[in-house]
Amino acid sequence: MSALVQTLGGMVRTSEGVRALTESDVDDILEIERLGYASPWGEGVFRDSFRSGYAILGIERESRLEGYGVLAVLHDEAHLLNLCVRPASRGRGLARRLLRVLLRGASEQGLQRVVLEVRVSNQAAYGLYLSEGFQVVGKRPGYYPDGASREDALVMALGLADRKSTRLNSSHSLSS
Repeated sequence: MSALVQTLGGMVRTSEGVRALTESDVDDILEIERLGYASPWGEGVFRDSFRSGYAILGIERESRLEGYGVLAVLHDEAHLLNLCVRPASRGRGLARRLLRVLLRGASEQGLQRVVLEVRVSNQAAYGLYLSEGFQVVGKRPGYYPDGASREDALVMALGLADRKSTRLNSSHSLSS
């Protein structure tokens, strides 16, 4: 088990509705994945993610899995590989809550930055990431399958040290 998975496991106990997922959750994850994406990941990709020690969190409402996030670590950087919420539950802040728990765990592990790819057409996700401090750092042409063609991805990154100091400064100025 990776250090990030251990850290997140401890943190999610205090985050309402968020928990570390296990391989026994794959069927529920796949249901959300298939509802959320035209070209979903397959079962093998998720099982490999668990076996590789990636941090995989889920968010529940009324004992039903509503979304999940998958975060991989390489050296001092985390890569958000997937963040998906059941379409009927979108717009309720669930993705934001999951993202914040993942970011906090990465920061507490001393990781320096988080990177991700987002479809250029996914304005909701793009807006979420921008509002959490991510910046566009590049573009991957034809990154995502899109029916018979391909769609570009924006590459976004967030410096965790910058985020931590910004939050400390803003909380200090609020208490002054």
